[in-house]
Amino acid sequence: MRILVWQWGRFGAGPRVAADFAALFNTLPGTDAALSLAARAEILQGLHRPRCELPVPTYTGVASYAARVLRAPILVPWLARQVTALQPTVALCAMPGPLDLAMHAALRRVGVPYAVVVHDADQHPGDGYPLQMRLQRRLLRRADAIVVLSSHVHARLDALGLTPGKPVLRTSLPPHTLSENLPPPRSHGGKLRLLCFGRLLPYKGLDLLAEALALILPRPDLEVRVVGSGPESAALTALRGLPGVSVENRWVPEDEVGTLIAWSDVVVLTHREASQSGVAAAALAAGRWIVSTRVGGIAEQLSGHAQALLCDVDAAAIAGRLREVLNTPPRGATAPPDWRSDAARLAASLGEVRKTLLF
Repeated sequence: MRILVWQWGRFGAGPRVAADFAALFNTLPGTDAALSLAARAEILQGLHRPRCELPVPTYTGVASYAARVLRAPILVPWLARQVTALQPTVALCAMPGPLDLAMHAALRRVGVPYAVVVHDADQHPGDGYPLQMRLQRRLLRRADAIVVLSSHVHARLDALGLTPGKPVLRTSLPPHTLSENLPPPRSHGGKLRLLCFGRLLPYKGLDLLAEALALILPRPDLEVRVVGSGPESAALTALRGLPGVSVENRWVPEDEVGTLIAWSDVVVLTHREASQSGVAAAALAAGRWIVSTRVGGIAEQLSGHAQALLCDVDAAAIAGRLREVLNTPPRGATAPPDWRSDAARLAASLGEVRKTLLF
């Protein structure tokens, strides 16, 4: 079976998630994957670029996106020819984006069924692009199957009426491949290194992190980095004012993500809401300790992992968990999730979806 994995974002987690899904599928006997990314995707310009069998010219801004939509009558036949040449059995959208309905039309033209991985059923405050959820829901209504990463998202899709009559497949978010097989926490021999990494947006609970750290700092045995891009805010100002805390409000290139995770001993997630976390998947793959609020699908994602300490969405509760790690570090770490087995189950389920449609 051949799986065509596509994701046409230029920056951020989407292209990497697609590349990681393809890499996992390519480890399975009897299965291989072809990857389709935006031709100008950041990960295709970096040092660890994945093999991309179908680079697709997309857009660089609003004007070029509008032009690309107007050229859909040309894009769809071109995509259909490219897909036919790759001969996939089934296709998987690793993360929805603005141009996916063009791929839907191309796949329908050549008779290839497809599934869509849904990361979020609703848009997070301050995140995403205009019409994101409307386009995603149109794509889901046309898809042959839906893939979810948590029962939290599944329940919300049910409530939105997007799942009746469709197979809903469950899998886990694949790890960031550059975060695997890293040295264990504290192997550097210095201060405990705490990392908060990702989009610096209000729903990430940066105000809670600032309040929690204010309850335990100063500590000579702790170093904290807050790294990511987002609007300046009172929470970032408060974090900058704390002893031992550095704030790096900047875009993090794809090749630097593994280096950041490797630097850390503890990854902290203070979300007020979440469907799941790519940072958590990377931290698990790297064997890092994790302190996280118990919200959305993150609790499911981290369930059963001894190095993950969950707490309420409360500054005092977060501070309590951080004190635990400082004073009594977790003993060892459980094995990371068996992503290869999850990929095998997903591939088998996609094959069953195809068989169902054929008969």
